[in-house]
This record gives sequence, structure tokens and C-alpha cells, in this order.
Amino acid sequence: MNGPRVLAVDIGGTKFAAAVIDEDGTVCARAEEAIAGADPAEVLGRVIAATDPAGVVAAGIGTAGPLDRARGTVSPVNIPAWRDFPLAATVGDRLPGVPVVMAGDAQCMALGEWWRGTARDRAGALLGIVVSTGIGGGVVLDGRPHLGPTGNAGHIGHITVDPRGEPCPCGAVGCVETFASGPAMVRWAAGQGWTLPPGSPADARSLAAAARAGDEVAQAAFDRAAEALATGLLTTAALFDLDRVVVGGGVAAAGDTLLAPIRRALLARDGMAFLRRLRVEPSTLGRDAGLFGAAALARLHAPGA
Repeated sequence: MNGPRVLAVDIGGTKFAAAVIDEDGTVCARAEEAIAGADPAEVLGRVIAATDPAGVVAAGIGTAGPLDRARGTVSPVNIPAWRDFPLAATVGDRLPGVPVVMAGDAQCMALGEWWRGTARDRAGALLGIVVSTGIGGGVVLDGRPHLGPTGNAGHIGHITVDPRGEPCPCGAVGCVETFASGPAMVRWAAGQGWTLPPGSPADARSLAAAARAGDEVAQAAFDRAAEALATGLLTTAALFDLDRVVVGGGVAAAGDTLLAPIRRALLARDGMAFLRRLRVEPSTLGRDAGLFGAAALARLHAPGA
């Protein structure tokens, strides 16, 4: 074991995970449990206890949102039992005297990639995005996450890319998410005549398989999503002078079926010289990115940090 240890907690829509991680990124203990049919607070308690967190110097939490960092509360869309749930205090009660800090799951994904993943060569300005049922994001600037006053910075999925586009559940229209989330891509493809092979689920995985097999409508769905994502990425890059974009999430598992058209769209639009250095890469940490990000977040708030 190397140096002081921290507790990392990852609150997802279907499972909770926790780990004790040292300053070199070594996972000393880890636990994970699905929350289907169980009391989420009880699951949280069990996964934390299973890591034996005695002696940790800080705790970091990456959570599905919305969240309110100032109050330490969360209201995850996929966990109806938690509305304004005091997540930070609940974790803190199990770790008396230990600082507890939380951020969005996509923000922790970005920080995890900066610390231990693709961008561990320490990109000065990194955007991590999660392309899945929704689209989330997080920005890391000079090694620190940019969380914003409420903790909700980085929502690239809700950048408007078409003012005359479809309504988005967030209340705006033409958001990146209405083009590039998994359900949005499948819905558009179905409207263009794409049909599933018998027995296949109507999801982004099936759409990606069809695109790789040469289905023109499926390919067009990925190209359309890539155009919207590229617009959002360039907007964010222009604001933050980004070096790197790391892409994770279920839809991103399509690999170059999604990443290649994003890169082409960026090359076609990066008119300003400083934007041409922007690199787009897949996540190398996968589902562990959030845990490593939560650990890095905790380290930033540990005593003496």
C-alpha cells in the first residue's frame, strides 16, 4: 500500500460501487452491488462497509444527477426513492471526521481519465463525455474538475446545436442529446425505415452492429449523431481551449463507428488554429473511470492537499 488511502463511491442508475484507493491508484479493496429491488440506502451502506474504509483520509462520490453540491443532496432520475437525498451526509455518517465531497458521474469520469486513464500524461484541459441513454460531461482544467457553483457544470448533452430541432426533456430544443443519445439515434433510424433483425433489442448496440454491417440508415444515424457531438465539442473547446476529449459510455462502445465520423466532422470545422490540436480518444478505464475520478476528487479535498 502506498501513502494515504481514500474512499471512492460510484452511484449509478443500476448499481453502486465503492473502493479504497491509495495515492498511486492501487485499488486496495472494492465492492459492487446492483440496486434492483433493494433499498438504495441499504445497498450504499453494504458496499461501503465491504471495503473496510477505516483509516481513509477523505471520501469522494461520483453520482448520477441532478445534484446539489452545496447541500450535499442528489435526486437521480433512475432512483425514484432518492429525491433531495442527503448523500454526502449519509456517507459522512459512516466516516466521522473525514471530509466528503461529491460531483457528477460524468465529471468523475473525466477526472478519472485525467488521473489514471487515456489522458494520464496530464492534458491541461480535458473534456470527458459519456454517450449513453443520455449525454453527460465534465471538464478538467489543470488537474482540477470545473464543477460550477451548483456542481452541474459540463452538461454538454444540453448544448443547443439546432435551434429549430426537437424538444428535449430538459426544456430546450435541439440539444446534442436529441441527436446523439442512444435512444435518440435508434428513434431517428427507425423513422428512416431501419428495421431490427428478428430477436434483436432496439438499442444502440444493435444499431452499431447494423452500421458496421453496412446498413446505410444505421450509418447515417451515427453520422448525424457525430455531427451534433462535433458541434458541441467545438463549442466547448472554443470556451475552454481543450487539449483532449475522452469519450465513454454505452454508445461509445461502438468505437470507430462513432469516433471516426466525430473526428471527420471536427476536421471539417476546426477553422481556428488552436482547435486543430484537439484529440478525441476512447475511454481506457471503462466502467472504472468514475471510481478513479471519485478517488482523485477525494484526494483534492484531503487534509493537507
